[in-house]
Amino acid sequence: MKTKTIVIAKEFTETPAGRYVTDGSYSGERFRDDILLPALLNNDLVTINLDGTLGYGSSFLEEAFGGLIREKDMTLSDIKAKLQITSSRTLYPNRIWKYLENAQERKNKRR
Repeated sequence: MKTKTIVIAKEFTETPAGRYVTDGSYSGERFRDDILLPALLNNDLVTINLDGTLGYGSSFLEEAFGGLIREKDMTLSDIKAKLQITSSRTLYPNRIWKYLENAQERKNKRR
């Protein structure tokens, strides 16, 4: 089983912010496209460690994670099978899973 751990503060930035690339260099879109999606496509299990940053805005988290379903055509079940999220603050993982569930619900309604 091929696994990868990504510590956002070390491998991306300590100051993640914004939804789109046009919002800045450390946006949710850039994290998703450059780091998260390739890791998910090339590994059986990906662990994201959220600790060590100054915090996360909802726009960053929703785009980085919810955008996997909206923009990259992944499914919630695919993501649940491959993604683990760790953080000393349970608020962030709970929000991420909620964003993923909401994105899947919206996608299902459009079908």
